[in-house]
Amino acid sequence: MDDVTPQIAQQLVANHRAFLAFVEKRVGNPAVAEEILQDAFVRSLDKLDTIEESAIGWFYRVLRNAIIDHHRRRAAADRKHEALANEPVDDELHRVVCACVAQLVDTLKPEYASALRRIDVEGVSVKDYATEAGISQSNAGVRVFRARDALRKQVARACGTCATHGCLDCSCSAK
Repeated sequence: MDDVTPQIAQQLVANHRAFLAFVEKRVGNPAVAEEILQDAFVRSLDKLDTIEESAIGWFYRVLRNAIIDHHRRRAAADRKHEALANEPVDDELHRVVCACVAQLVDTLKPEYASALRRIDVEGVSVKDYATEAGISQSNAGVRVFRARDALRKQVARACGTCATHGCLDCSCSAK
């Protein structure tokens, strides 16, 4: 590292706020902007001694490229999510997984099983379920949260490693 490199690093650090504003304006999220900026700083550290122009101008180009890369990655992820959302539902997989989970619901406390069946399976709103059960809406929300957590634990206990992979290759004994 030569004598100029620490000076360039100081210039870049001194312009942190301006760089951050530049990135945030283009990505619309302060946390993402900070992440992009920090990543650009880290990736640029070993290249500071090769700069033959204005360090500030050079770093803005680095940031523009980082923003473009961010948008490309996000667009690719969005396309993947869209494709996944548009995939037809595998009826056989759905039937097997639902049968497995339905048996495990029966092992929960009766009020948890009832809440899950009414809200998650039958599509009743939390508000309507609360009225049916004679409890407050907030109590019903807590009950559903706890029921889902208890079911998640039961699935992990009964299905072991297949639960980790989303029960896509279910071989648990709860069938």
